[in-house]
Amino acid sequence: MAVLVGCRVLLQAIRPQTGTLEGVRRLPEHAKSLHNVLNNKLLCIRPTSNGATRHYSSDIKDDLSIRYLDGEDSGIVVFGINRPKQKNAISKNLVIRMTEAVESVKKNNKVRTVIICSMVPGIFCAGADLKERAKMHQSEVGPFVSKARALISELGNLPMPTIAAIDGAALGGGLEMALSCDIRIASNNAKLGLTETKLAIIPGAGGTQRLPRAIGVALAKELIFAARAIDGTEAKRLGLVSHAVEQNNSGDAAYLRALDLAREFNPNGPIAIRMAKLAINQGIEVDLNTGLAIEEACYAQVIPTKDRLEGLAAFKEKRPPRFKGE
Repeated sequence: MAVLVGCRVLLQAIRPQTGTLEGVRRLPEHAKSLHNVLNNKLLCIRPTSNGATRHYSSDIKDDLSIRYLDGEDSGIVVFGINRPKQKNAISKNLVIRMTEAVESVKKNNKVRTVIICSMVPGIFCAGADLKERAKMHQSEVGPFVSKARALISELGNLPMPTIAAIDGAALGGGLEMALSCDIRIASNNAKLGLTETKLAIIPGAGGTQRLPRAIGVALAKELIFAARAIDGTEAKRLGLVSHAVEQNNSGDAAYLRALDLAREFNPNGPIAIRMAKLAINQGIEVDLNTGLAIEEACYAQVIPTKDRLEGLAAFKEKRPPRFKGE
């Protein structure tokens, strides 16, 4: 009971007077929240399945494209990494742009699912931009890695579901980014690996912690020690990804599967989904009894919502519910 009371107090203490979702936004706070807010219009293009030409920009601001889908897909936001010459490697600017984007959607109650994909055929993210890093003074490397680690932690702490659509190579920091997402979908010919030991370093943005949690300690050690990359089919067998899909001619099969999955989430209660994510994320790290107390505390947050009443009314009236996130 003491644990339950503690959970309730913690959830309620960080909740504003005007809404029920701030508790989800603020828990857990493993990394300091970065304060930049998205204030520039970015290139809004996503991969297409009809063979249409993809457009790239040399403007450094377009390292990341953001698209808020509309119509029946309203609530789905797509982050598209767009550094074709650098194989989507993680640079200072990309960290800044993604940090701004993460902060923006975190504060938006209308966002129901975030998909992270690539605008560049055949690549998800090749890891750190080693050419840029080679030009850094040694004193700059540590702070840059810390910012990249904080970004990936913030991505992992987003309150809504996140899906990584891996339609190409996801190596080093690229795989760490994908590991921070709730769900990973890969094309069968994608390449995934934490290959840092080839450079005499170790994964530095959560890979040594998230990979063992995804596939088990022994297998994670084997892959990291060997700096081995595996394809999407093998990643599915090991449990590293939830789905491995046959790649199509336009190179966006994983993205399309991610979009279908986001569409499955969309009709359901957004507050309930956020609270379910919080209960799972918090509970999986503790013993069962404490986890059950966390679940009860999260359940208590959905009881007073209008969405819960709408769900009951829709069930009684045999109609689809119209959830508003309230």
